[in-house]
Amino acid sequence: MSIDLAVVPVAGLGTRLLPLTKSQPKEMLAVGRKPVAQYVTEELANSGIRRLLFITGPGKASIENHFDIDGELIAYLRRTGREEELAELDFVHQEQMLYFYTRQRRQLGLGHAVLCAKPLVGDQPFVVALGDSMIGRHAQSDIVKRMIAAFERDKRPEEERMVVAFEEVPREEVCRYGIAIPETSGNEFRLRGLIEKPSVEEAPSNLAVAARYVFSPGIFRYLEATKPGRGGEIQLTDAMDAMIKAGATAIGIKLSAEEKRFDIGNFESYFESFLEFALADERHGAALRKRAREILKEFGE
Repeated sequence: MSIDLAVVPVAGLGTRLLPLTKSQPKEMLAVGRKPVAQYVTEELANSGIRRLLFITGPGKASIENHFDIDGELIAYLRRTGREEELAELDFVHQEQMLYFYTRQRRQLGLGHAVLCAKPLVGDQPFVVALGDSMIGRHAQSDIVKRMIAAFERDKRPEEERMVVAFEEVPREEVCRYGIAIPETSGNEFRLRGLIEKPSVEEAPSNLAVAARYVFSPGIFRYLEATKPGRGGEIQLTDAMDAMIKAGATAIGIKLSAEEKRFDIGNFESYFESFLEFALADERHGAALRKRAREILKEFGE
């Protein structure tokens, strides 16, 4: 059976977006007409994922509320003839998706957040999708489906394996990401290793990890053995690098030109994401683009 389980870490504090994130999770910030977490979930559903495990933390209850069924709201919308608004809730309440939640009790990094999924994932291969990063405008990406296909291709049952999505970034920005040490070239390539946030001088490439992964369950052994790295956190990249060096098959897949990554980790990227999604909105985009041109003239642009 194809992989249908995804782990979605959403426990981060979002400190680079304060004060906006003081009382709401960054994953629930609006980008256009939907919260970030819903775009991530829609993308995963479109790639065949049917079970979602959110790794949450304090102050994240609104994520659970968003994906829950609000019978009172549904009844009100039906009673008042608000069919258009009711239709907007169809995805959130679709019955074929199962939602699960567990907490990361201590802020020890992304690697630790993924490790929190071990008791529920067990011995199954699984997807990891970061809850603050959207791939493709309005979730129009099949990167996870392609990654699952690559993971399952010619796989021996006992083989440790991972597939990682990558995007090309400007050379001067490599210090912000986990960076690939590629063994081969092309849109799908073999990985020799990874390095977490290298300097420009030490970076082996400009291929940055793009928030989507597929792992065999063996990754948990390496996460358990990983010592805290940069910032005192357990880095997922360090565990992945150790797993590769131990002989695991590691495949990298580049995002296509149409599969832009939208990361809301800071105000600049959040503003850019909101602006692009809003300007591309089917219902409101045309009027907004007209108004944006007027505003730019007011700024002398």
